[in-house]
Amino acid sequence: MRLWSAKAPNSFNLQFFNSGEYMQAVCDRNLAENISKVLYPNDNIFEGKELRLKQEYFLVSASLQDIIRRYKHSKAGREKNDFECFPDKAAIQLNDTHPSLVIPELMRLLVDEECLAWNKAWDIVVKTCAYTNHTLLPEALERWSVALIEKLLPRHLQIIFAINHLFLEQVKLRWPGDIDRVRRMSMVEENGEKRINMAFLSIVGTHATNGVARIHSELLKTNVFRDFYEMFPERFQNKTNGITPRRWLLMCNPELSELLSTKLDSDWTTNLDKLQQLKKYCNDEKIINDLMTIKLYNKTKLATYLKATCNIVVNVSTMFDIQVKRIHEYKRQLLNCLHIITMYNRLKRKETEGFVPRTVMIEGKAAPGYHVAKLIIKLVNNIANVVNNDPQTSGWLQVVFLENYRVSLAEKIVPAADLSEQISTAGTEASGTGNMKFMLE
Repeated sequence: MRLWSAKAPNSFNLQFFNSGEYMQAVCDRNLAENISKVLYPNDNIFEGKELRLKQEYFLVSASLQDIIRRYKHSKAGREKNDFECFPDKAAIQLNDTHPSLVIPELMRLLVDEECLAWNKAWDIVVKTCAYTNHTLLPEALERWSVALIEKLLPRHLQIIFAINHLFLEQVKLRWPGDIDRVRRMSMVEENGEKRINMAFLSIVGTHATNGVARIHSELLKTNVFRDFYEMFPERFQNKTNGITPRRWLLMCNPELSELLSTKLDSDWTTNLDKLQQLKKYCNDEKIINDLMTIKLYNKTKLATYLKATCNIVVNVSTMFDIQVKRIHEYKRQLLNCLHIITMYNRLKRKETEGFVPRTVMIEGKAAPGYHVAKLIIKLVNNIANVVNNDPQTSGWLQVVFLENYRVSLAEKIVPAADLSEQISTAGTEASGTGNMKFMLE
């Protein structure tokens, strides 16, 4: 495990200080430390984009140099410069496109620093790296401006251009005369501002590309990366996302875990297929009552926490209707808001027959530059302000937006949920793991 921080080689410039330029004297230090000070800067502005690219390269370069250092340290004599076995000793997984600069950076290190021939270095890179795609949304796949890469990483841009040229030559050999296919598969997008498609680079520069759910992986092959699947069918595979029951059941819901342990084989925690044995208890009144008691206990724990930390009072006798996800248009918190407004209007018309009193909780964070997502958060809070202060709907409907959603808060929310909202736009959710956490509870 590595945690990198950026430091300036010279933290203080005495020459600038002595000439009265006091701010400039520490400028280099501040610029360097900014790289690792705040992650995910607002990239709606140029400075934010530039910092984000610096951060991605910083992570990639520091990690690769450390990997190579450790690899060479394990060798002796002439073998220190022999990278033939490197793919057997190191595996680099690209988690989405953010670390995709690994490909040109490893090429740079092997070709420029270790003096390997291009073809040999490329073979090592492809065998060492693999790529996981996490999204079906084309706009979520990183595309970096050629001008920005040229400004910050000119050598890497040369390498990317060379990789793209050699790859497109293979495409032309495979599909002679198919100019449209060549244009579609080029890593360099030339419609408008020239950009590098980092997802295309990640597919070409790795030996495996996987989605994170069976349907997601099929959509990658038939839709998002169809041309590349036709070129490299053997590289595409599926690795379904998952969660650990040790955290999301044993640790955050020990009462339920204890009940399950009395009804299942002792190894159920490492073999969740054993949960199927619970089917025979579907009509067991004692088990059902025990489950309801545990659920009420967890709801009371959450209610106590909310009162102590947020001064929010919730009624544990109501249905806890919960949506916890990153705030995004495709996650459809807006649809949830429309449902809340619909329920509120029905209550105002005194249409209470069959209505289950509920507390709707929405939690999540918005990206710094995602203005629409922030407006959705504002909308949720405005709706809460109206609903929660209306005596006519009091006791029937309550709306809560919890700030600073994080794992430790999720560990309290998930066991307390009566209803989990999984309403993302169909065909846009790659896999999602929140649904799995709620299903365990």
